[in-house]
Amino acid sequence: MDQGHFVISLDFELYWGIFDVRSLNSYKKNIENVALVIPKLLKVSRQYNISLTFATVGFLFATSKDELIQLSPQITPSYFNKNFSPYKLIKHIGDNEKNDPYHYATSLINLIKKHENHEIGTHTFCHYYCNELGQTQQQFEADLIAAKQAASIHGIKIKSIVFPRNQINKKYLQVCIKHGIICYRGSEKHWMYETTTTKQLENKKHRLFRLLDTYINISGYNTHNPKNENGIVNISSSRFLRPYNKQLRFLERQKINRIKKGMTYAAKKKEVYHLWWHPHNFGKHIDANFKALEEIYMHYQYLHKKYNFRSVTMSNLAKNIV
Repeated sequence: MDQGHFVISLDFELYWGIFDVRSLNSYKKNIENVALVIPKLLKVSRQYNISLTFATVGFLFATSKDELIQLSPQITPSYFNKNFSPYKLIKHIGDNEKNDPYHYATSLINLIKKHENHEIGTHTFCHYYCNELGQTQQQFEADLIAAKQAASIHGIKIKSIVFPRNQINKKYLQVCIKHGIICYRGSEKHWMYETTTTKQLENKKHRLFRLLDTYINISGYNTHNPKNENGIVNISSSRFLRPYNKQLRFLERQKINRIKKGMTYAAKKKEVYHLWWHPHNFGKHIDANFKALEEIYMHYQYLHKKYNFRSVTMSNLAKNIV
């Protein structure tokens, strides 16, 4: 590449992304505040000329419970662990976004659509786990078709995918290619990030080292030059933007500096720096989280002027590689 690139992807999922690990009451405020976070994020990103990729769970496109049921595929994931399936929740959710902002997001999707420099990709239809036991490739394909259909009703053509819980099943990439997906977000190439199942993701050793890696350079900068992998581009993650933590506020400076150093390295080496998080991560300590983000954005502007570092969506970057 003749210049470095800055990619930001957001796993836009609301409660569908955490229903199997958190009760709604314990995380309600974070989810509710996504309605504040996304407009603010769009405003700040426009101010700094930043492009975003919103990897969106297909359920969120539904305007009503009836439409959600109608959009759902005939075959759904048959996980051995039944707690992983979100379909059992549908009978308990509200009828629309107005009375249930935890499971619907059409107003926010429409707001994102108004900003043409951003991309809406897929986070699968049902927050599908590609490596959990019991589910099949056929079920994944049905889910992907449903995700594309849900987006198409809103005039959106899906070109990128972020796999929930970063569960990447290499066998499923051909299914993605078949259905017009040109890129995905891979994980950092380090053992602490090689978590193929939920059980491995929750492993205490992996979690501890990932936490330390937020503040101390253990895994490296994780910048890269994406390549065409038989028709699909792996735009792998460089860093998860961990949300502000009051107990760890004394480490906030190290966290931001670690990200800025990685961005600088990518700009100088003409590589990609891929930052990601969830909108609901910013749902608590909103001001502190946006203060950190603005510092990152200001550093991007400096790198853009000095090294021609460029902010791009996932699919816009991949288009030049596939």
